[in-house]
Amino acid sequence: MWLFALFIAVPLIEIALFIQVGGAIGLWSTLAVVVVTAILGTTLVRAQGMRALADLQSSFNSLNNPTEPLAHGAMILFSGALLLTPGFFTDAVGFALLVPGVRRAVMRYVAARVKVQSFTMGAQEAHYRPASEDVVDGEFKDVTPEKRPTHPGVEGPSGWTKH
Repeated sequence: MWLFALFIAVPLIEIALFIQVGGAIGLWSTLAVVVVTAILGTTLVRAQGMRALADLQSSFNSLNNPTEPLAHGAMILFSGALLLTPGFFTDAVGFALLVPGVRRAVMRYVAARVKVQSFTMGAQEAHYRPASEDVVDGEFKDVTPEKRPTHPGVEGPSGWTKH
């Protein structure tokens, strides 16, 4: 129900803000502000998204919990969608989500309300080890049976035989 209310409230807020701002600064200035915030937002989202991706890769490489970098990346992605949506309210929320402190506060708020029932992880002893003397050389022999044509008179595989 709250999602339905959000879908109704946000466009109404945006329309009201467009009317108020457009009346105060004029049509062309209002449109210019919307375009400039979209361009500025895209630039900021790209820079912070690359940083979040680097943090995520770093957490994977060091086998740390990737929850925080994933959450930051998701909020940055959502921020980008809000900044590309024309409007002042969505731009304000989008720019707010680009502030790391705001993202951490949102994460704490959500984490306090999420209850994990169970969580298991694969091999607990798994650690990344670079190639070393732990590598074992070996030989193998392919024992896959050779496919032969099922009818007489055919020499070798032609693509038209039945196997």
